[in-house]
Amino acid sequence: MKPAYQRLLLKLSGEGLAGEDGAGIQPGVIAGVAEQIRDVHALGVQVSVVIGGGNIIRGMTAASQGMDRANADYMGMLGSVINAMALQDALEKVGLETRVLTALEIRQVAETYIRRRAIRHMEKGRIVIFGGGTGNPYFTTDTAAALRAAEVEAQVILKATQVDGVYSGDPNKDPQAVRYERLSFDEAMRQNLKFMDQAAIALCRENGLPIVVFDMRVTGNILKVASGERVGTIVSE
Repeated sequence: MKPAYQRLLLKLSGEGLAGEDGAGIQPGVIAGVAEQIRDVHALGVQVSVVIGGGNIIRGMTAASQGMDRANADYMGMLGSVINAMALQDALEKVGLETRVLTALEIRQVAETYIRRRAIRHMEKGRIVIFGGGTGNPYFTTDTAAALRAAEVEAQVILKATQVDGVYSGDPNKDPQAVRYERLSFDEAMRQNLKFMDQAAIALCRENGLPIVVFDMRVTGNILKVASGERVGTIVSE
């Protein structure tokens, strides 16, 4: 296989790391993700990752249950740092040199995010994991993925989800939901499709940054997308 991109950003959901457990980190799942990233790295692709924290705590859910929204969001950011550390461990176990850079200053476990440092790590062949979201409450890790991808000049965002693309509705609830193979940013925003939040989609549109939405549960999908195969849904100009 030949790579379709020189530098990409992979967006992983925290829930995806929980597997069938629904919460926490399932070692087999995270090991499988690490192996797929290793295969992409072997193509010569520079890889960065943004990971959510929903398997530990979801800020918006906690806020809806009465917790202060800003405090809940900071807790979610810390959850994403925990996931970043777990993924780093799994990646190093398959022989990949990895760095965690976090928007929150936690010097004992991760480097503080600096844009030029992140780019330099990737140029040296290291996997870079961005933890802590944007470092600000009221922003999702989807927005963090769009922001970091733009900052490090990634050519694409690979949005790994629990479904095989973008649908007109929730395919788990609506049997009439239609799956799209390709969408424009404007169409996705106009229809208020929920695969990413509006701020993230708008940021990708402004920077001409395509998004590929695909099912992370299918082994090999990350490699297929990185090599340019048509998998899932492409959202672009």
